[in-house]
Amino acid sequence: MEQAWRFFASPLNLPLITPAWLRLTPLGEVPDRMFAGMIIHYRVTPLFGFALRWISEITHVDPPRCFVDEQRRGPYRFWHHHHHFRPAVGGIEMTDTVTYALKYGLVGTLIHALTIRKRLEEIFDFRQRCLQRYFGTRSVVAATGRRN
Repeated sequence: MEQAWRFFASPLNLPLITPAWLRLTPLGEVPDRMFAGMIIHYRVTPLFGFALRWISEITHVDPPRCFVDEQRRGPYRFWHHHHHFRPAVGGIEMTDTVTYALKYGLVGTLIHALTIRKRLEEIFDFRQRCLQRYFGTRSVVAATGRRN
């Protein structure tokens, strides 16, 4: 648990478990350890080669059990991501619970059906493979999307 927590507690490690096609790049100074209230600026390229700025706030930290990040600026109207860690046979089980809402009404709903849902699955599948390789960690994702 402690080893996995140390890895996740550093925002600088997020690009290591993010697919290269997303081009996740931290911007500016990023502390090596997260804390509640921390604001992190990233550049991402989620769709069609368009770079966007993503600003996250770490809103809750309970070492080594869980933390929450929320989008403050980015491609979603709402993004709440809860990371929960627990010991499991052969490693750690990490559960990602993501609740999000898209912008752009009906157009956002269509883009979600055609692309975004698949891209999110790819991101979390990639993360799961990385975590298994690094820690013997099993990652479970529960995503709840609101599309309005």
